[in-house]
Amino acid sequence: MTNTNPARGMRDFLPIDVRKREFVIGVIKEVYEKYGYEPLETPSIENLDTLTNKYGEEGNQLMFKILKRGEKLQQELAEGTIRDEDQLSDLALRYDLTVPLARVIANHRNDLPKFFKRYQIQPVWRADRPAKGRFREFCQCDVDSIGSTSPVIEAEQIAAVSEILNRLGFGDFEVRLNHRKVLSGILEIAGVHEDSHSDALVVIDKLDKIGRGGVEKELKERGIGPEGLARVLALAESGTAATMNDLEDLVSASMVGAEGAKDLEQILGFSSEDTKIVLDPTLARGLSYYTGAIFEIRVPDLAGSLGGGGRYDGLIGMFGKEEIPACGFSLGLERILVVMEERGMFPDDLPSAPADVMVTVWSEETLGESLKLAGELRDAGIRTLVYPQTDKLGKQFKYADQIDVPKVCILGESEIEKSEVSVKDMKTGEQKTVGRSSLVETVKVD
Repeated sequence: MTNTNPARGMRDFLPIDVRKREFVIGVIKEVYEKYGYEPLETPSIENLDTLTNKYGEEGNQLMFKILKRGEKLQQELAEGTIRDEDQLSDLALRYDLTVPLARVIANHRNDLPKFFKRYQIQPVWRADRPAKGRFREFCQCDVDSIGSTSPVIEAEQIAAVSEILNRLGFGDFEVRLNHRKVLSGILEIAGVHEDSHSDALVVIDKLDKIGRGGVEKELKERGIGPEGLARVLALAESGTAATMNDLEDLVSASMVGAEGAKDLEQILGFSSEDTKIVLDPTLARGLSYYTGAIFEIRVPDLAGSLGGGGRYDGLIGMFGKEEIPACGFSLGLERILVVMEERGMFPDDLPSAPADVMVTVWSEETLGESLKLAGELRDAGIRTLVYPQTDKLGKQFKYADQIDVPKVCILGESEIEKSEVSVKDMKTGEQKTVGRSSLVETVKVD
């Protein structure tokens, strides 16, 4: 027998799941557009060389690569030009939405304004190990601002994301904020060679996944010496919030670290006092393209984050001659949904039925009248479905109850003859007959 489960790390979404997703996405889109972000979409598949070496070593390993196809593959195999596994692929499913955006900016620079603000809500794919709130196919909800180095950008993105979470009912989230230059300063002071900074940050970011032992092992493999190792591990495990003064003291012996601290002070100065921002010198963010401020959204009952992002001023330049500053924030739809489901945060009036009204079918001869009535209701803006075949009324009522339709319009021979419709309320069981001309008003009022 064929296995009917979806592939590991993938999911089917039943109607109620889709409605919940659409509710959250609707709030996200409304707020993003309120802040002046424009919609953008990119292909699911990118050229492999577009994505490789943009995310660090782990990103390269977790990409879903697509094999070369047809005659091209056969020819290369026959000629012996494919000598290793990497040469078998030329395309990949997109790993995130940021690198494809950088490609778009480089490709369409002359078609876009100097300062470009975009939002994008699309799925991405990673060959990761599935866990709570972690899937191999998942939807990211991104905002990015292109063209400015001003810390106003970071403050605005934090404000937009905070408004979204407040509207969804998250009262206990916090925005954890750090800076890549602060981390570089800490590593510099700890005696870690500059060439190893990127590797060290990627490893520190995995502390919650692989634990102290795993972090220590990987840092040693990357050639970080005993003294630097001890200091980096102490930083990674501290997990304590810091004041601006704490942060400045921490990096005072490093010029680059002090620059990062100054940026953070400006971002805090532009941010609302109502937003709970926590300075976290241990926050690393594993993706290698970050160059400045980095941030994550945390809630108490989720091991990972609800979202995150940061400044990536060097990424777009990888695709063209021009270095263009950029900053972005990504909300993880799947994790938001997991927490909202566990906490019962969805509104009570979230639609659960496919229609507001179901029209019954009395007989084959009256089917045309049922379809005509359904058309009149739909023209009035009422979601209406028609029972698909002749059947006993009891079975038709049972079906309406099963799919949670609140009202049933009964159109039998006597109703047709008198130009009337009987309306049954499926919650109360009450049934009344009204003139066909007043049906729309009756259904809407009820």
